[in-house]
Amino acid sequence: MTSEHPTTTAGPSYTLPGPPNVAQSLRRRRRTGAIPGLHHQQAAPADPVKAAEVDRRLETWAQGLDLFPAAWKGDFSGFQFGRAVVLQHPGALDLDRLTAAGKLLLAENIVDSCYCEEDEGRGGSRRGLGGPLIIAQSALDPYHGVPELEEEWRQGIQADGPLRSYHFAIADFASFATPSQTDRFVHDIARLHLGYLGEAAWMETAYVPRVWEYLVMRQFNNFRPCLSIVDAVDGYELPEQVYARPEIQRITALACNATTIVNDLYSFTKELASDPSHLNLPQVVAANERCGLKAAYLRSVEIHNRIMAAFEEESALLSATSPLVERYAQGLAAWVSGNHEWHATNTHRYHLPDYW
Repeated sequence: MTSEHPTTTAGPSYTLPGPPNVAQSLRRRRRTGAIPGLHHQQAAPADPVKAAEVDRRLETWAQGLDLFPAAWKGDFSGFQFGRAVVLQHPGALDLDRLTAAGKLLLAENIVDSCYCEEDEGRGGSRRGLGGPLIIAQSALDPYHGVPELEEEWRQGIQADGPLRSYHFAIADFASFATPSQTDRFVHDIARLHLGYLGEAAWMETAYVPRVWEYLVMRQFNNFRPCLSIVDAVDGYELPEQVYARPEIQRITALACNATTIVNDLYSFTKELASDPSHLNLPQVVAANERCGLKAAYLRSVEIHNRIMAAFEEESALLSATSPLVERYAQGLAAWVSGNHEWHATNTHRYHLPDYW
């Protein structure tokens, strides 16, 4: 990595290397399957009957709340929400909890698509994103004030599909999660929103972060809200005083960071084809290390593997200290494995560059 770097965020000292012609050449080579050399564990197979039932419940829920128009149904089907949560939560206590996890996942994607992603064509905008996101946070962390203004807030939440999705998804989750687990999720969504805002600010100013800066952003803009509910979905609670311990926070962050880099790697060609300026780890590595996209992609696989190895090693040490911690660490590992399997097999959304 070069030692030279701008001291202001007014603009980049270099540009992202992925031009449209590179994206087009990658798009012609539709390699699928697991990324060669990517360290991952085998996921427990997803029961297709269970996945289909979760999908049916989610679609009924979304239609009942009018969360998205019929034209988006193809995106809903292609995402495979039911299969995702069945893979990610193999120890789920029951279908109701799997469905609740699916509702949260669906709500997070609706908010992201409608508020953050400009290339989705659904009204998202990086400019002024903080305003919509603070209102979205209130759909999970309710406004408290004088009655007439609380009523106006309720009406505002009910008037918007993304806000409704958050509001009703958290209500369903809270019906079986403890108050501590629910509050944990609310705070993790706030972290996610902070990550959205950081990425949006960099994209708006065309700032290319250093690799460590990008990874810090992705530690917030990542899957943590999904991983930190593993105990609730599995039907137990890792007590707050244990969950808050620095070593537990570290393995949680390592798991989240590893699986978020997996998303960067599997999304790489799709993002390059639709938006060559989109920030992802290979693009940022290429810009900082002045190398080609292939070298940067393979370097990103290496970064993932080192983070994944740290998660596995530190989880094993902590698991030896407590059966409850072991159960939580195994839940994190299962989520990481299931999420990798979902990425590697979801050919509707992902394909790989021809780098091997």
